[in-house]
Parts: sequence; C-alpha cells; structure tokens
Amino acid sequence: MDRIKYLVEKFELIPHPEGGYFKEVYRSKDIIPQSGLKGFTGDRNFCTSIYFLLTSENFSAFHRIKQDEIWHFYEGSSLSVHVIYPDGSYIKHKVGLNYDNGEEPQLVVPAGCWFASEVEKKDSICLVGCTVAPGFDFEDFELASKDELIKEYPQHNEIITKLTRQ
Repeated sequence: MDRIKYLVEKFELIPHPEGGYFKEVYRSKDIIPQSGLKGFTGDRNFCTSIYFLLTSENFSAFHRIKQDEIWHFYEGSSLSVHVIYPDGSYIKHKVGLNYDNGEEPQLVVPAGCWFASEVEKKDSICLVGCTVAPGFDFEDFELASKDELIKEYPQHNEIITKLTRQ
C-alpha cells in the first residue's frame, strides 16, 4: 500500500518488536529517580510518546508494561485493542472516530494489563500515538508467551492464540 510506504518514510518509522511500525517522537528531558518510583529498576523520564502504525496484515501481539498507556487515534481504520485485566476480565476496545459505533479517539490501557491490537478492516491501516508516563523503557516491556498466558487466562484462549507469536 502506498500509504504505508508514505507514512513509514514520512515519520521514519521502524519495525516494532510487538508488530507494526513505530518511532519515538517525544522523551521528556526531566528524570524521575528510581528512588521515587515503585516497581521500576532504574530512573525514568517523566513521559514518552510514539507514533505507531499497524496494518490489517499484521497485529500488535499481547504484551504488558508497567505504566498506563494512552492511545490517540490519528488516521485510518479503527483499531481494536484487546485488554486482559489482572483479575481475568477482558474488554475489546475500539479506537477511532465513529463515536456512534462506540469508538473513542483516546483510550487508556492501565499498567500491568496484557493488551494486543489489530486493524480488523481488510486492506487497511491505522496510525495512532501512544503516550506513557513515567516514560517508556524496554525494561518495562514484557511480550507474552502464548502458553503461559493461556495457562493464566484459559477463558481467553481464542483471542490469545490469535494475537500472540510465541
């Protein structure tokens, strides 16, 4: 798709380990010392944000981070964000601009939840932004193991199997 190529080149996006393409666009200069953080292994920037591009040919695999993550819709088809909460409950959120169909232009995924996303409309893309505070560090990122996640949440076997790679 020409639009994918354009966005990848325009925003200098690179492949993301969980799927799709991304580029960090903001990292605050100020630092929160590790002594002021609970559950983190080092200092963190106050805030970070990225562009994140997904296509209907790919998905963002189940993963979790230690921070709340705020998703912002920019363009394309709506994005389904699948969230498994620590208590085992599951919600499929829709990020997009079709408000009358339950879509929202912004979504918060709480810290510690497993989540994955996909563009369900065939031959489509979705460009979003993701903001994290305290700032993101790959030390805070955990990619799900399909077998381990199914063992923990067997009631969500179908969606876990669909949206994991390992």
